[in-house]
Amino acid sequence: MPAASHAPNPSVFALPDHLSHKASSAVIAADEQHFAAITRTLESRVADLSARLDARRREPAGRFAQTIERDADIRRLVAELATLRRFGLDLCIGHIALTGGERVYVGRIGLIDESGTPLLVDWRTPAAEPYFAATLAAPGDVVYRRRYRWSGGRIVDLWDEVLVDDDNAGTNLHTAPDDQSAFVTSLSGARTGRMRDVLSTIQSDQDAIIRADATGALVVDGGPGTGKTVVAMHRAAFLLHEQSRSGISRGNLLLVGPHRPYLDYVSDVLPALGEHSVQTATVADLAGAALAGAALELDVDELPDEADPDIARLKSGVEMVDAIDTAVRFYEEPPTESMVVQTEWLDLRITPADWAEAFTSVEEGTPHNEAHDQIWDTLVEILLDKAGAGAALRAELAANVELRRTLARAWPMISPVDLVGDLWTVPAYLRLCAPWLTADQLRALQRPEPQAWTTADLPLLDTAQHRLGDADRARRGRRRQKEQQAELELRRTVIDEAIAADDDPEGVTAMLRHTGMQEALLDPGRDEPAAPTGLAGQFGHIIVDEAQELTDAQWRMLLRRCPSGSLTVVGDRAQSRGEFGESWSERLGRVGLSPESVRTRGLSINYRTPSEVMDAAAPVIRAVRPDANVPESVRSSGVPVEYGSVDDLARVLDEWLAESHDGVACAITAPGAPLPDLPATDRIRALSPAKAKGLEFDLVVLVDPDSFGPDVTGAVDRYVAMTRSTQRLVVLR
Repeated sequence: MPAASHAPNPSVFALPDHLSHKASSAVIAADEQHFAAITRTLESRVADLSARLDARRREPAGRFAQTIERDADIRRLVAELATLRRFGLDLCIGHIALTGGERVYVGRIGLIDESGTPLLVDWRTPAAEPYFAATLAAPGDVVYRRRYRWSGGRIVDLWDEVLVDDDNAGTNLHTAPDDQSAFVTSLSGARTGRMRDVLSTIQSDQDAIIRADATGALVVDGGPGTGKTVVAMHRAAFLLHEQSRSGISRGNLLLVGPHRPYLDYVSDVLPALGEHSVQTATVADLAGAALAGAALELDVDELPDEADPDIARLKSGVEMVDAIDTAVRFYEEPPTESMVVQTEWLDLRITPADWAEAFTSVEEGTPHNEAHDQIWDTLVEILLDKAGAGAALRAELAANVELRRTLARAWPMISPVDLVGDLWTVPAYLRLCAPWLTADQLRALQRPEPQAWTTADLPLLDTAQHRLGDADRARRGRRRQKEQQAELELRRTVIDEAIAADDDPEGVTAMLRHTGMQEALLDPGRDEPAAPTGLAGQFGHIIVDEAQELTDAQWRMLLRRCPSGSLTVVGDRAQSRGEFGESWSERLGRVGLSPESVRTRGLSINYRTPSEVMDAAAPVIRAVRPDANVPESVRSSGVPVEYGSVDDLARVLDEWLAESHDGVACAITAPGAPLPDLPATDRIRALSPAKAKGLEFDLVVLVDPDSFGPDVTGAVDRYVAMTRSTQRLVVLR
């Protein structure tokens, strides 16, 4: 039989003709050999993972811990396979050459061949840190760094940064230096509507922030285009990889974005980094999840903003959040008069002191509604002690309608929507809970419809839900206890029958008579309700992007969900639409964090916005915020900012579509202004400045900027809109 013939594998390099000098054997031969080894190992790894996944899926599900372990294994194998199949060779983002001659290839994940030789080191490991951290000023042991640009699974460009102080190093080391021109060129590439993969171009200042520890709150303050969102995404992946040190596990890291378009925009980034477990949400989503957990369905995406900015400010302060606690405590006052409880055997008197004892028996931190049963149990015990009676009296007390009614009046079950709704419709109640409000403010907050909710109400509803808890939790607990007792009685009957039929009264079957053994046979999963999952639970770390827009009330929402206080806060004080005259530590300290736990790191280099656009945008923000952190652009597009009439909008967009066959454009209009008619294509969008925040577009058309308003908010909106551009800005007045 003739030997099988194999076609040679095509080169992984597909450099265009004008980059032929980078394709010489001296430059890429070592890479070719290394990529061949990666290819073999990847094929073996995919085959092995596929086999293990098939085998795991064929295994029986088992019970309890076995089921959980099996499902976790399947999810892990599926995620790892998805990453390998998604990228292939372009798992590798580049390599560094060290002074000893060693090359370290850096990848999205680590990869080891059958002999145990590392082919790729995970970008999050300490071994990969020099790839990102080395600079001309501080090269460490790095001689040069090579970055790859991939397209269609092949390398279409590479550039080397030689970091040693030797004029001939590039020749001696067989490198292809180009003074980062390829990197700068890559920054101006066309956008697609999704955040680009930029792992290979992470810069040293960004990497230092990504790798910072998770203790306390780390604030990343930077102007437009400095890569704040890049840092946020990659920091999430890094912290999950470092979970043994950070205390953060997969599934309990939350990314909070400013709006839904932002979450869609970044949705591909973390999966591209091999992380599929990060939960993402807006602040409204979190409130909606909490209210849904209390069986209160509220379409948070459809709620209007508060029309009156003064009312919005009143509702957003920490004072109003604290007023919710006062509003609940209004319903936690023990009766001040004695009560006689009539029973079959004797009459029992409950004194004000008895009521006070029962009310103070609630365990600290128990939500109001869930504390109701604790008070009842204490009250019953007090009465039983007075009577010296037992089970029969307990059953009679449980059926005493008048006693239950009295407790329900003194400590009623409350819905969060009723509690907050009453504040806006009962002036005396609001005055009692918020005594600092002026008469004019009290009147302004009143409304005829108690549940005409706005977005400003969401943090208060969330606070009320947290303070009140689940009114049905105790009822479900009692039902589970009754079900377990019934099941236990049934098993005892079965056990008695089994023993009666067994010839060996001292054998194993007799052991089942023991109460401990019988209770152990009950399903442990039914002892307690399942812990909150998804957005209703708590998190080990929360990353907040565009954090300068959060109100104090919204910050309180987030801190309740992150007891550790481990946060990454990403924002730009200059881009805040509201007042932000304080420092980050002062802002976060006011809402409950220790100022000593807040660290601030700055980013000052603009990688996104060309200098022509920044030169036009900088005066806009500095006119209202002279100390604004305006970053310096690293590149020039050569395209000046264009100006024209609002009537030119259709022409500008049509011409851009005819000239550009890829990329995304956005027409940005004043908040509340009618959106303009746009060409029928998904490459052009129309957004307000607030909805454009955190996004980027090849072409930005700023429509009637004077209509944004003359105040600080209007200037911020214009600045935000202008700096969304990566290539071209057109201003139409």
